[in-house]
Amino acid sequence: MLREPSRYGGGHYALASPMSATVVPLPPNSSSETVDFLRRMASMVSGRNGAMLLRAAALIESLAQRAMSAERLYHETQEENTRHVELREAAELASDSMVGQIEAMRAQLVEVTAAAAAERTAFNAERVKLLGLMQDAESHIRKLTAELESLRASVDSFNDTVVSVPIEVLRLARTQFDYLSSGFARRGDVISQAMSEIGGFAIDQALTAKKTDKA
Repeated sequence: MLREPSRYGGGHYALASPMSATVVPLPPNSSSETVDFLRRMASMVSGRNGAMLLRAAALIESLAQRAMSAERLYHETQEENTRHVELREAAELASDSMVGQIEAMRAQLVEVTAAAAAERTAFNAERVKLLGLMQDAESHIRKLTAELESLRASVDSFNDTVVSVPIEVLRLARTQFDYLSSGFARRGDVISQAMSEIGGFAIDQALTAKKTDKA
């Protein structure tokens, strides 16, 4: 409490009541200035009022620190929420992109499956066609083999009945066919002439074969 000179004179002081203290308005500045002001006031006041001023300064300082901590936490929370929102949006975009890719891959899979089924069907049809051609070829080969065996048998039978004829006899027969052909030509018998020429041609072939065998 402030001491002031006694109205009764002398150097004695009397205790003044708390209501008699000068009221100083708090500066409208930061809390640190308020705390400094209260502490200066406390240093000027003794007793319970000074302690209350110090307690008020400490309380204001604590509340200011809490307020700053709360504000810092608020900003950190806001930044964290912003990051969460950005991450969520990025995750949603990535999810949409993945969904689009999955749908595209499903469409491609359907196309590939359909193409594979079509190719399999075409392959089966071609295989059936080739099997049919192979069966026809085997049947044709069997038929040709049978005909070849028949021709071989005929040739063997013909060789068994072939009689060796001298070349002079063949030449004489060739001359005879020429004579007959000329006679038939003079008479106008075209059929007989053609038959005579065919016979002469056959003898020519036989003579040529005999020359080849001698060579």
